[in-house]
Amino acid sequence: MDQRSGPKRATDFLYPPVEPFDQRMIDVGGGHRIYVEQCGRPDGIPVLVLHGGPGGGCSPAMRRYFDPAVFRVVLFDQRGCGRSRPHASVEANTTWDLVADIEVIRAELGVEKFILFGGSWGAALALIYAITHPGAVAHMVLRGIFLMTKAELDWFYAGGAGAFFPDLWARFVAPIPQDERGDLIAAYHRRLFSGDLSEEIRHGRIWSNWENALASVGSDAYWGEGPADYARAFARLENHYFQNKGFLETDGWIMANRHRIEHIGATLVQGRLDMICPPIGAWTLAQGWDACTLRLIALSGHALSEPAITEALVQAMNALR
Repeated sequence: MDQRSGPKRATDFLYPPVEPFDQRMIDVGGGHRIYVEQCGRPDGIPVLVLHGGPGGGCSPAMRRYFDPAVFRVVLFDQRGCGRSRPHASVEANTTWDLVADIEVIRAELGVEKFILFGGSWGAALALIYAITHPGAVAHMVLRGIFLMTKAELDWFYAGGAGAFFPDLWARFVAPIPQDERGDLIAAYHRRLFSGDLSEEIRHGRIWSNWENALASVGSDAYWGEGPADYARAFARLENHYFQNKGFLETDGWIMANRHRIEHIGATLVQGRLDMICPPIGAWTLAQGWDACTLRLIALSGHALSEPAITEALVQAMNALR
């Protein structure tokens, strides 16, 4: 019997820490080498973890959502971030490069089909990959649904979320002159790619802090000095992708092409109080998709580390054993 009192933490629902049985760098061309690791059961059910951002990178905690006796878990740092090299580079770094990288990983590891596990940008990338390579996907477990649309970017970077966090929004817009605030993504782009390292780090931290402060409903909206290298890479990559509208041909591309994946099962886990990717995205994605199950999680926000989100994701993966 569990003798602990009080609310459970996210780690209470996770499997114990596990170390990789394989770590490698793969040359994917364009000057990029990506970090790939495997953990769990070498002959188990293949799962591919797609981290958020773009630019977030993977962490050891991401290994713990899966029963290591059942699943062969593959994690990789997308181009330009984490342990992949070159760091913070946006050259030859587009959505379609990442889709091609996943195919390289699948071929190198000899995997026929993956379960895709991703959140936020990772959810968008999972959907884009599945639409492009539907035969390579067995199922999707997605969190904090992001559909890479103008409406979602406007919500977060044009004042929608700022209406709920006016003090934090004021910090985000403060470095930008009034006459540039009509397009904050473009304004930050100029500063994140100025060539002045100190300026890029300063604006990278502000960009990253705005998102991090809104990630969890349980946070105190901390606005601090995160690691410079991480903040700069995260901000540059995310801004690069958003400045280019995810490199998709049209706004609403994922929904326009959803018919290509409607035969694939999907489990969506969405916090009702997600201020970064509002629940309307998950709701829209699930409507009319018979093989898709949507779980709206009360009193939960965006972060992977939200306890109820973690619990639901582990349950979703356990159901696939």
